[in-house]
Amino acid sequence: MLKNNRFIKQLFSSFLDLLPILVVVLFFQIAIIRQPIPDVAHLVTGTVLVILGLALFIQGLEQSLFPLGESMAYAFARKGSVFWLLTFAFCLGFGTTVAEPALIAISDEAARIASQGHIIGDSDNARKSYALGLRLTVALSVGVAILIGVLRIIRGWPLHYLIIGGYCVVTAITPFAPADIVGIAYDSGGVTTSTITVPLIAALGVGLATAIKGRNPMIDGFGLIAFASLTPMVFVMVYGMLR
Repeated sequence: MLKNNRFIKQLFSSFLDLLPILVVVLFFQIAIIRQPIPDVAHLVTGTVLVILGLALFIQGLEQSLFPLGESMAYAFARKGSVFWLLTFAFCLGFGTTVAEPALIAISDEAARIASQGHIIGDSDNARKSYALGLRLTVALSVGVAILIGVLRIIRGWPLHYLIIGGYCVVTAITPFAPADIVGIAYDSGGVTTSTITVPLIAALGVGLATAIKGRNPMIDGFGLIAFASLTPMVFVMVYGMLR
């Protein structure tokens, strides 16, 4: 009964989260475009499904991904093996990113446009090779970012040094990167912040900061995602320069 009440509250919370989007869309459809809403039945059905899916997704995060990430980080910290902790951090960042649907879609689209612009060959193999190269590059960059982020938590390095230094590197290499890769590189940072990667990485950072004496979960545990969104810009521009 308690779980049912909690899920109902989550449904209502999901509806409130979605409400601003619905208000904006309905306002512009009715007041600005001044046209009737097409296929109201499908719109209502789709909205209900979105609310239900969002509620189930958040429920799943709270019951599985957050506890799993925190418990694994705590277990690695208690084990005392920095090597295996860093290996796990890299594999987590790489594995969750390389299979990210948004990254796959962006890579395929970038390969298609690059082929049309004669940047790469027009064959299927050339497009697949280009798309796979982008995916692996972004996944590698996120793996490295999480590894460095975990090392930061262990060593107690200030987060802003890494963020400021990273953006200085991005600014420095942008003029030397091929013009056709810069936009993809900048967008690749946003693609990495996926629905699976973010909860796991955030839970990893919080769990690790909780397990290490002298670390503050709020100050030291968060920030991994910001760094993970930054490194793909650097790696993809370097990838473009090396091709």
